[in-house]
Amino acid sequence: MIYTVTFNPALDYVMNVNELQTKDVNRTESEALYYGGKGINVSVILSRLGFENKALGFIAGFTGRYIEEMLKKDNIKTDFIYLENGYTRINVKIRAEQEYDINAQGPEISQADIFALYERLDKLKAGDCLVLAGSVPKTLPNDIYENILKRLENKGVDFVVDATGDLLLNVLKFKPFMIKPNHLELGELFSVEIKTLEDIKIYGKKLQEMGAKNVLVSRGKHGAALLDENGVLHKMGNVPGKIKNTVGCGDSMVAGFLAGYFETKDYDYALRLGSACGNATAFCETLATRAEINEMLLSEYLK
Repeated sequence: MIYTVTFNPALDYVMNVNELQTKDVNRTESEALYYGGKGINVSVILSRLGFENKALGFIAGFTGRYIEEMLKKDNIKTDFIYLENGYTRINVKIRAEQEYDINAQGPEISQADIFALYERLDKLKAGDCLVLAGSVPKTLPNDIYENILKRLENKGVDFVVDATGDLLLNVLKFKPFMIKPNHLELGELFSVEIKTLEDIKIYGKKLQEMGAKNVLVSRGKHGAALLDENGVLHKMGNVPGKIKNTVGCGDSMVAGFLAGYFETKDYDYALRLGSACGNATAFCETLATRAEINEMLLSEYLK
């Protein structure tokens, strides 16, 4: 079973505006409401690919209940912890001549709530996979990722971490199965600029020496690369076209990679399916469907 954790889920309220004005009232051309959060996004794509999984995390208030209702309608299994106070956040996404994102802080998470999450995670067993993705809200300790992995390190659970900076570096000692920085984040870890595949191999190997088994690097318009646990560098391009959405592309890639690997144990196919999922989401208003992913798999650019 694959488990995902989203510490700070959100409702993403997307408003499309022809041109954003600062001296007059703005009126939308259309609006849409989506559930959001990196772990949730991974769960959604995994479910659409037919992989059993469960989304964990914290929700609060009517907004949290609405997220859960939306996920259940999409057949996503959840086991959220309900917070006593506050509301799950609403993030505002304005799409005009350029994109504007306003992300809320989210509710306060108490120590008792953290222990409730630990109790759920204690049920994981050998062969399970745990995905930790995204930043940590200010009401949680900065070492929450470390605490979770330390708690589970001897249980035979595969860890997948999609985080940045010290949040990522501090968990490498627990030998995560896979980490996924983008090329900019990889460069920031070592104060360098990542320009080539050889750069990815050099600095990906440094992360492996620190404990990571597989290093998956998204490269923006240049596609993606994987330095696998055997030291082999795999690469994949991008499908050309007009990008509609950048939210959730990396999460979709993580989900596709895991589905591809656990299905075949083949790193080439895992990277290809991950790339197909990421590309498919980029060409959609929201997370890609199974049909859209399958269509992307047929592209000559992903072979």
